[in-house]
Amino acid sequence: MRDVAKLAGVSHQTVSRVINEHPNVRAETRERVLAAMRSLNYRRNLAARTLATRESHTLGIVGFETTLFGPESMLYGIESAARAAGYLVSVATVRELSHRPVLEAVDRLVQHGVDGIIAIAPKPAVTTALTHAPGGMACVAVGGDGGQPGFPTVRVDNAAGARLATRHLLDLGHPTVHHVAGPLDWPEAQARVDGWRDTLYAAGAVVPPVTAGWWDAAAGYEQGRRLAEDPSVTAVFCANDRIALGVLRAMHESGRCVPDDVSVVGFDDMPDSGYFLPPLTTIHQDFAELGRRALALLLRNLGLPDGDAPEDVVVAPRLIPRISAVPPRR
Repeated sequence: MRDVAKLAGVSHQTVSRVINEHPNVRAETRERVLAAMRSLNYRRNLAARTLATRESHTLGIVGFETTLFGPESMLYGIESAARAAGYLVSVATVRELSHRPVLEAVDRLVQHGVDGIIAIAPKPAVTTALTHAPGGMACVAVGGDGGQPGFPTVRVDNAAGARLATRHLLDLGHPTVHHVAGPLDWPEAQARVDGWRDTLYAAGAVVPPVTAGWWDAAAGYEQGRRLAEDPSVTAVFCANDRIALGVLRAMHESGRCVPDDVSVVGFDDMPDSGYFLPPLTTIHQDFAELGRRALALLLRNLGLPDGDAPEDVVVAPRLIPRISAVPPRR
């Protein structure tokens, strides 16, 4: 810092203010200091800064080993929001969404001196483990159903998304809507079932049996083959876009045309969903907004002035209409 100060013709206190983005530095002085830093290839010592401030400016993320679009997108959204706010990120992944592995991941992050932790929490066991984080570590859960009262949570309103999808199909004129669900031990899948069922009840429509499976195209294909055998099926709401992809394949192989014979709606709005054949009507989840809201909530719980968010943040989804859902043929 002294070398930078000498080259820029300023005090080392001014260099410190520039590094820490203090507002009380004139623009021309700031640029002169930054030019000196570039000339000397100066990089601030983060370890020394951590010792001086007792803040690592690093956030921990607890994720889990998966290729599912939703959790992967949540991870990316959180990391992007943290980076935009000037934070480094340390990620600890678990193979199993249960109490012990999650708590061990939290312990690893605490040992690395993170300032706070954001965890992707599609199952209640994750949030429960976070409540036992050591040393009063500030934690925020992303996903799930907000089932831990008083625990800071950011989530998509999955029931509202299911209502949007089901209502859209009913408004097109379909007498009822069949649902291919995700695994019902996931609160997000159960919330989508609840939203679908409540909408059918409110409309006075027949409520078909729920068919549940995993979050992949293979599960959708299996259930789609069964649904294709029933000529009364004209509309299917799928718990995610990958399931919908399997249903589209099954309908095609059975000779039932989508959307002329059967309308299909998904959930997630994967980047590829607009390129399915036909392009998929789906429910959009704003994962970037989830990341921003999670970061704001964590900053609030760290007592920082940039944090301003309620304890339970619910992000509204929206319908993306495409051509996989049309009125039924008369």
